[in-house]
Amino acid sequence: MQAGAAEAARRRLERRIDQALGDVRADLVIRNARTLNLVTGALDAGDIAICDDTIVGTQDSYRGTTEIDAHGRIVVPGFIDSHVHCESTLVLPGEFDRCVLPRGTTTAICDPHEIANVLGDEGLRYFLDSALTTVMDLRVQLSSCVPATALETSGARLDAVDLVRHRGHPKVIGLAEFMNVPGVLGKDPDCLDKLAAFEDGHIDGHSPLLRGKKLNAYLACGVRNCHETTSLAEGREKISKGMQVLIREGTVSKDIEALAGLIEPFASPFLGLCTDDRNPLDIAEQGHMDFLVRRAIQLGAPVASVYRAASWSAARGFGLRDRGLVAPGYLADLLLLDDLETCAVATVIRRGRVVTAESFAGRVLPAAPGRNSIRLAPVSADVFAAPGSGPGTPVIGIVPGKIITPREYAELPYRDGLRHADPSRDLLKVCVLERHGRNGNVGRAFVRGFGIREGALASSVGHDSHNLCVVGSNDADMAVAANRLIALGGGFVAVRGGAVLAEMGLPVAGLMSFDPFETVARQLETLRAAVQSMGCPLSEPFLQLAFLALPVIPHLKITDMGLVDVDRFELVRD
Repeated sequence: MQAGAAEAARRRLERRIDQALGDVRADLVIRNARTLNLVTGALDAGDIAICDDTIVGTQDSYRGTTEIDAHGRIVVPGFIDSHVHCESTLVLPGEFDRCVLPRGTTTAICDPHEIANVLGDEGLRYFLDSALTTVMDLRVQLSSCVPATALETSGARLDAVDLVRHRGHPKVIGLAEFMNVPGVLGKDPDCLDKLAAFEDGHIDGHSPLLRGKKLNAYLACGVRNCHETTSLAEGREKISKGMQVLIREGTVSKDIEALAGLIEPFASPFLGLCTDDRNPLDIAEQGHMDFLVRRAIQLGAPVASVYRAASWSAARGFGLRDRGLVAPGYLADLLLLDDLETCAVATVIRRGRVVTAESFAGRVLPAAPGRNSIRLAPVSADVFAAPGSGPGTPVIGIVPGKIITPREYAELPYRDGLRHADPSRDLLKVCVLERHGRNGNVGRAFVRGFGIREGALASSVGHDSHNLCVVGSNDADMAVAANRLIALGGGFVAVRGGAVLAEMGLPVAGLMSFDPFETVARQLETLRAAVQSMGCPLSEPFLQLAFLALPVIPHLKITDMGLVDVDRFELVRD
């Protein structure tokens, strides 16, 4: 440490000591509050004294240059979203910041692999630059799976050497979710190179349904957590083997009801809560991390254990040892709650300052990249024709609220060597069009669960390579939907009878809007109503569509290369 920096550090410590002892006024004092102690589970009385961005006093009386009268409210640590893709909230990182921080999410651990799979290093650098400007602490994991698999066409590639160059960035914790479990277990050289490059750091996991010796092997490679756990038995095995389970409740993937039983005092240090991901409409209607806390408590989880998982446990799991407790020496990221059980957030304090609308005014956000990322010419209806050797074919099933898709089978209408949708039996065609300008692939299959009797939906959000995903009852409407999406530069489109019913443009890499989150929420509400009018029972049909193209989640998926048997990790041959 240079002499000037050492002098400044000493003076900071001197100020903390003076304010902690009460010899001088603290910069900020919260009075008349009760503090949820996440060590003892008790509600502690006493003031909270803050010097600059650090708590220096609790459980005592203090005077402050600025004082907040809490009026009996309860103080808890700020929440940590332990796994999120900001792109999947459909807004830019600066809008994500403005959307979720006032609801109590003071730290978020993000993996920008959505934009990285479209733009590569340019997208990753955009998120690293954005993280330096947000009011919340946005931490960035380095995207490990670009592309996610060899069973789809991505817009970019990031190898170990590409990731290592960013490792020293102040916002980087480690390697993001390692989704290619078959690649790890099969000792794929590219996978092992990435794991080896980060073996002395933090590595996020992604291991749906992984159990037994395969789980052992995955953990032996240094993986530390998993947000894809969907059953209590699976969660208990993972925790018992030292894996941190991040309990997820997102817009599509809803696991908290199944996993709330994991949240108890002894196990809670090995947990975290994450959204992975919630769109602005859900956040407006239900909340962000505050909703997860509220829901877990409603399901009977012990209150203090829930708050511990949402803050201290998540912080420890990611090596953020400066936050997660309301205690001296910890970062002053604090929430004042009107009620503990309903998690009613009244005031948010970030780094010792109350968060208001003005908190976001001084940010200098980087320019967003990725315009004109849809490199696909307009298509005709015959692009969607689905040849087959006969009427029988595997069909992708949809489970509402889950991204796991069962393998089904159906006999389809079959004429002139082509299979056709049968909306009367809820059997629709689903196609994925390669949109990065690399090979022009079109994958074709069928899906049950959308319930659309007439029309089509199209999305440029297609995890994780984000090719164009279209589902519909007829090829003509599918072509209209795809072409409107190409014209928009990405987004969501609903079509019926050749007419566009509703749409939302996502021109930033085909993933994000330039609009404020309030506008995006209203657009999503309009889209939801339009798709419901088409007979779809799904609450989030576009995001359900987006996950049909994710070939790392069991059991049957569709990419631009065709139908994928995820359990065998291979394409399904007709």
